[in-house]
Amino acid sequence: MSETRRKLTTIFCADVQDYTRLMGADEEGTLASLKRCREAMGRLIESHGGRVVNTWGDGLIADFPSVVEAVRAAVDTQNELAGFNARRPADGRMLFRIGINLGDVIVEGDDIYGDGVNIAARLQTSAAAGGIVISSTVYDQVRNKVAVGFEFLGPLMVKNVDEGVPSYAVKIGDARDETPSAERSGSAPPQPAPVMAAAKAETTPAPGGRRLYGVLGVIAAALIGINLLSWQGVFWARFPVLALAVVAALAWNRDQTRFNRKITLLAILALGLAGINLFTWTGRFWAIWPILGIAAVMALRWSMRR
Repeated sequence: MSETRRKLTTIFCADVQDYTRLMGADEEGTLASLKRCREAMGRLIESHGGRVVNTWGDGLIADFPSVVEAVRAAVDTQNELAGFNARRPADGRMLFRIGINLGDVIVEGDDIYGDGVNIAARLQTSAAAGGIVISSTVYDQVRNKVAVGFEFLGPLMVKNVDEGVPSYAVKIGDARDETPSAERSGSAPPQPAPVMAAAKAETTPAPGGRRLYGVLGVIAAALIGINLLSWQGVFWARFPVLALAVVAALAWNRDQTRFNRKITLLAILALGLAGINLFTWTGRFWAIWPILGIAAVMALRWSMRR
């Protein structure tokens, strides 16, 4: 028997809008698209520190130790899938709905159960196609930490939960006027929301990231200039410039979604060690041993990916 325990976690629930219609029109093509979208979603979930708990039909459940990373994973997922759908005919687009909730769940083996999961699933069904709906417990944690907008939807009625769950729509891409079909206390159900317009396949660097790269570049150029203008036979600027390069790489890794962030972090560390070794060269490449160790850890993490 698997051990049963409880934990507080962030639940990420997703499924495909109009999946039955898509399957009826083209079973093989729909399954191929679902597989491709799930692979992209799984990669992004893992890169944000999450774990795919279960998949069934067109649905997926994941959990995250970080609320912020769960929302970032959802935003990155919808942006990437919007790019995929932009190349498809309007009636063949595979649009996912995502719901996110922070709650206490029952853990049994690799699965999770309980009202925390049920609420995430209900939020997901209330999201617009290509959209994200989060609970108030998630909103309280991310409202000042994620560069997206939010629209309050009111209390969402959930089975087995006495009071309505306050919910918010996450405003991303070109979704400006979407109103998910959430059930609100004392109000009639709204009309179906329009489909989110396709966004770019890759997210562009945030303005703050570009500013950081510019500042680091100016500092590096100034240090090199000072070193050259006060030249005394030693290129001392190489060490602070290397440190600035590592900082820039870490900032890039924090925002990128193409590669696994933990593996990329190890690669940055290995390159930093190689740079230190070369800048302090005494005829021995001592960095080979820690780099081999890092490479072994990277290979192990890669082989253990879900």
